Amino acid sequence: MALPINPMDEPRMYQQTLLQDGLYDLLENDKLVDCTLKIKDKEFPCHRLVLCACSSYFRSIFLSDLDESKKREIVLEDVEPGVMGLILKYLYTSKINVTEQNVQDIFAVANIYQIPSIFTVCVSFLQKRLSLSNCLAIFRLGLMLDCPRLAVSARNYACENFHLISRDEEFLQLLPSELAAILTNDNLNVESEEVVFDALMNWVSQDAENREKELPDLLDCVRLRLVSEDFLKEKVEGNKLICSNPELQKKVQLVKDAHEGKLPEVKKSKKEDSGAEKDGENEEKEEEEGLLPGILNDNLRFGMFARNLILMVNDAGAVAYDPSGNDCFVASLSTQIPKNHASLVTKGNQIFVAGGLFYDEQNKEDPLCSYFLQYDPVSADWLGMPPLPSPRFLFGLAEAENSIFVLGGKELKDQERTLDSVLVYDRQSFKWGESDPIPYSVYGHQTVSHNDVVYVIGGKGDSKNCLKRMCAYDALRFEWKELAPMKVARSLFGATVHRDKIYIAAGVTDGGLTDTVEVYDIATNKWSDFVAFPQERSSLNLVSLAGSLYAVGGFAMMPLEDSDDIIPKEMNDIWRFDETEKKWNGILREIQYASGATILGVRLNTLRLTKM
Repeated sequence: MALPINPMDEPRMYQQTLLQDGLYDLLENDKLVDCTLKIKDKEFPCHRLVLCACSSYFRSIFLSDLDESKKREIVLEDVEPGVMGLILKYLYTSKINVTEQNVQDIFAVANIYQIPSIFTVCVSFLQKRLSLSNCLAIFRLGLMLDCPRLAVSARNYACENFHLISRDEEFLQLLPSELAAILTNDNLNVESEEVVFDALMNWVSQDAENREKELPDLLDCVRLRLVSEDFLKEKVEGNKLICSNPELQKKVQLVKDAHEGKLPEVKKSKKEDSGAEKDGENEEKEEEEGLLPGILNDNLRFGMFARNLILMVNDAGAVAYDPSGNDCFVASLSTQIPKNHASLVTKGNQIFVAGGLFYDEQNKEDPLCSYFLQYDPVSADWLGMPPLPSPRFLFGLAEAENSIFVLGGKELKDQERTLDSVLVYDRQSFKWGESDPIPYSVYGHQTVSHNDVVYVIGGKGDSKNCLKRMCAYDALRFEWKELAPMKVARSLFGATVHRDKIYIAAGVTDGGLTDTVEVYDIATNKWSDFVAFPQERSSLNLVSLAGSLYAVGGFAMMPLEDSDDIIPKEMNDIWRFDETEKKWNGILREIQYASGATILGVRLNTLRLTKM
């Protein structure tokens, strides 16, 4: 639905439309045409008034002291007729077909002939199409055409994705000044300064003979004061280009001194007060500024604010909890997350949600669909992805080989048939397909993935009895394999991969709730007992985060007040396993955001999040 027109703008829009349509009609009918642009073997009749109004370049020509006859025929060099044809049509109609193939040519011509409106159109076009494959090229284009808006947008995109673009061949071809503009940026999305140093030395090594002379200046772009002392000694001081250069050795010594708390005396600069001149009333003022060498800059980069967080996702929003600092952050205020969803964090730290049910009126054959969403940390919102083609609940969600797997569950139909089918979302083609089915129908199970193998554990089958079974799908070999069964048959339990082993905890058994915990050794295909959880629970969430094992929430059977009745109660607490004492310790009695939530261990940048 179109936005309503502001009544104040309505007369202006009518006049602009009338004026533009009238001018184009005059052009098409060769009326009042008073100049011709000659480009190679083509001629473009047009109106001087239109060219003057849109371009300061043409305005300077037509308002100059040139002979009148010379103003009637303008010969243009260094421009293709087709490109100028597109530009002239835009000047008369406000319509232009900018494509990835012609945008650079249009951009360059708009720059030469100083046509700001087309310049802006091209900038907007390129900004919307920034990607890993073109951001460095667009950054260089912005610098070449002296367009700060475009250069900054592209540079920021490159900084955001530095860990990927720094491996690209185009990164290795950057000019020293272009490389410096990226490496000095505070917004560089790196978690350690070691990454920046390695990227610089990789750039130098591509043409060491010619680039070695750039190293003294470029090394100042690296904040070596932020690297560890071991890295400084082994990788920096031990680098053959650095240890053989006295100037660079002095810079490294400055950093070593800074690590010991000894900083150099700062340089002092004097600034004269330009207003100090009348009758000697104002004396010359001096302002001292302390300037440390760039190599001693200890300001943290943007990416260094990433933290390991427990993310709680429910239909009221998403909240991230930092157990190390006992802080909470708003990750998203979106309420579009469906109830009874499943969530997943990939090994690349991308977050997905699947499940729920909505009615798709566009799909006449099968209108019932399930949500599939991806979290965007930049906008702190959820992006709609192609919905699940087969809606279901109590299914498993896992990843392997750049694909996301939806495994088993129950149909969202009257019969609620138990499923063995596996849906696969290909993250390169953005399409859903099917994979080999699980060897048996199952729901209420758990799925985890490790080294491109998806594990399906426990759950219930058609008999509605809990299962001990575990099988695994090798995404590289496209085959299922039966593995050693659990010791206790269970469903609706917690599971996670922690230190290359699979941990499962609590859950529902055929006799009721359990507090038992088991560990599966992937290497030996054996299960072993682990320290029991302090309370029998179902739907407990297990999370492996920063080397620690956490348990969050779930449901326990609790007595009613003033009654002997026992009812299920949702628990919103957080526990951590103490490896030294071999016991579970409660670290947070209640966190309301865990209510109705799925729980994930993620790494997010807290500068993007709002602290609660």
